[in-house]
Amino acid sequence: MKIKIKGVAIDAKECKSIWSKFSGLMFRKTSPPLLFVFNKEKTLSIHSLFCMPFIAVWLNKNKKPTKIIEVKKTMFNISGKGMYLLEIAESDKSNYKKILSSL
Repeated sequence: MKIKIKGVAIDAKECKSIWSKFSGLMFRKTSPPLLFVFNKEKTLSIHSLFCMPFIAVWLNKNKKPTKIIEVKKTMFNISGKGMYLLEIAESDKSNYKKILSSL
């Protein structure tokens, strides 16, 4: 699915199942951007245990960013409101740098 963040078009892999949402970027050295899809807008909390650094983007029902944050290793209780959550791994150098430079 294509998502546009801060003028950058990102092709993300959708995560709809419980397992894909649970595992996310954990234990991955590389990953395409992941888009977590939820059935309604709500507060979505994440952590970065067992993850390489990544950028988290919370999106409302219209896929407009409500919060963007650079997530470092071992951060707890990171939250934002949205219907979608996009995670861009540091290993995705091009998208990571483009989004990071827009913060």
